[in-house]
Amino acid sequence: MEQVTYTKDMFKKAPKDSRNAEQIKRPTIKYWADVWRRLKLNKLAMVGLIILILMGIMSLIGPGLSGHNYYEQDYSQVNVRPNNEFWFGTDELGRDLFSRVWLGTRYSLLIGIAAALIDFGIGVIYGGIAGMASRKVDAVMMRIAEVVYSIPYMLVVVLISVVFSTAGSGTSMFVLILAMTITGWVPMANLVRGQVLQLKESEYSLASESLGATSGWILKKHIIPNTLGPILVNVTLTIPRAIFSEATLSFMGLGLQPPSPSLGTLANDGLAVMPIGLFYQILIPSIFISLIMFSFNVLGDGLRDALDPRLRK
Repeated sequence: MEQVTYTKDMFKKAPKDSRNAEQIKRPTIKYWADVWRRLKLNKLAMVGLIILILMGIMSLIGPGLSGHNYYEQDYSQVNVRPNNEFWFGTDELGRDLFSRVWLGTRYSLLIGIAAALIDFGIGVIYGGIAGMASRKVDAVMMRIAEVVYSIPYMLVVVLISVVFSTAGSGTSMFVLILAMTITGWVPMANLVRGQVLQLKESEYSLASESLGATSGWILKKHIIPNTLGPILVNVTLTIPRAIFSEATLSFMGLGLQPPSPSLGTLANDGLAVMPIGLFYQILIPSIFISLIMFSFNVLGDGLRDALDPRLRK
């Protein structure tokens, strides 16, 4: 085998630039930017997000697009099937279903989001205090939460709705949100408490404590920001539960009272005329309820995957 001889003329000395010695060629990606990048890769979650954005926009502008008010009654246009004038048809009182369906979607989204945000606020405060407190205080607070959560969720909602309906004030959005949040905050509190118990033993929490930081400061600056991932996933899964509860109550006649439309009341009205072949009156609100539930669930699953550090590449 022939031996190759190397000389200095065959090599070129690489220039040395100390200024770029520690330069990072790849740009740094912040945590939430990386979460958004990974969420965009989940096509199903993005479909759900796009549907929710479109439904949110249409719930604001949709009731005014058809040119008919949701409460207008035209007895010459009773049970009209979808056509060029009434895009979703009319109901048994001659009211335009297009404006009523979009207004009902607005109410459903407002009730679901408001109930989830209240659960978020109460759960984070209660769970954070319980996790940072002493063992005795933590035990007492969690026993109270367990007693509250032992009451069936739907039973509380139905009882409060019946009480207000019997009192003559009717069931308003405030009553529905109140009924849903009485026991709905407990799962969020349990989640936050578990995260706090885990993170308060971390190195950065112990370092802050050794430097004289108070428990409230550590909770605010270190623990709560690091629990936002699981909390956001829980919020996105709480919203469809609240929306479904509202639709169920409205379907039973315990939700929003006329003339305010709700997807549940629209489905109930459509059920009454289904035997005479007017399937569109129950089909349209049912599709809207299904789309909302589907979109929030797939978005929650996508967020859970995007926030999971074990799935990062």
